[in-house]
Amino acid sequence: MSNPQKLKVGVTGVGSLGQWHARVYSELPHAELVGVHDVNEERAREIAKRYHTRAFTSLDELAAAVDAMSVVVPSDQHREVACRLMEKNVHLLVEKPIASTTADAEAMVKTAQERDLILQVGHVERFNPVLNVLEEVLTEPRFIEAVRPAPYPPPREGMHPRGTEVSVILDLMIHDLEIILHLVRSRVNHFHAVGVPVLSTSEDIANVRLSFDNGCVANVTASRISQERTRKIRVFQTDTYVSLDYEKQSGHLFRKQGGAISRGEVPVEKGEPLFNELFSFTRCVLDRSQPLVSGRHAADALSLAVAICQHIRQGGS
Repeated sequence: MSNPQKLKVGVTGVGSLGQWHARVYSELPHAELVGVHDVNEERAREIAKRYHTRAFTSLDELAAAVDAMSVVVPSDQHREVACRLMEKNVHLLVEKPIASTTADAEAMVKTAQERDLILQVGHVERFNPVLNVLEEVLTEPRFIEAVRPAPYPPPREGMHPRGTEVSVILDLMIHDLEIILHLVRSRVNHFHAVGVPVLSTSEDIANVRLSFDNGCVANVTASRISQERTRKIRVFQTDTYVSLDYEKQSGHLFRKQGGAISRGEVPVEKGEPLFNELFSFTRCVLDRSQPLVSGRHAADALSLAVAICQHIRQGGS
């Protein structure tokens, strides 16, 4: 029986990532996982059984039964699915990237604004506890270096390997681009990028160097053809250097003191970023508050990512 005191939520797309959205929703004390949906009905039934909920064969039927939903389908389907759900007044957490084109992203942001709906985007690293350290310590970042290598995703029958319907810049690097835009809070005035496809038809490894109006410079590398997975960021400012590991949720803080540099471990209260993200999203819906990563924030990050892709494909001209 439905609990009227809880936010009714659902998930569409319960593959390798969406299954974890369903799991977290089933654990949130203020949410009720009403159901899941997937084009693979057998998969939907499997996940529904695992988390003691219902598998819906109709997306519209699930939309009619919930207040909010996670959209975890391939990014080139985000606009179609998200706008369809928002037309039914469903608040959304859309996985990153917000869309595969800037036009799609702007259409989603516009629809959410017009219908006064929460549109949050799944830039999950913003909910990683290590980000709290950066926000507490940094005042004026001068140089940022972010690296994000990962293995190539496994094959899926009849589908692209997860995420490879778009460039690694939109799939992985966009996490760091969004974080850097958030930290620097200045306009990008120049960038130079290189990237190459290896196993997919778009960039599988890429590097970009960004310059900002306030003088900050950022160097960002992402790969999905590496043997190991790494997610690290280093940020330098005049008297402080922070080195953080998203994966291990650990890091070190270096400070200039007198004529020497002191080194100390960063105190991180570890936690699951996805749990933090979905907890925050559902509270935003219940409280009618602004999400940490809104559709607008995500659209701005996508615009930069798309510009980087175009720069590479035009030969860096």
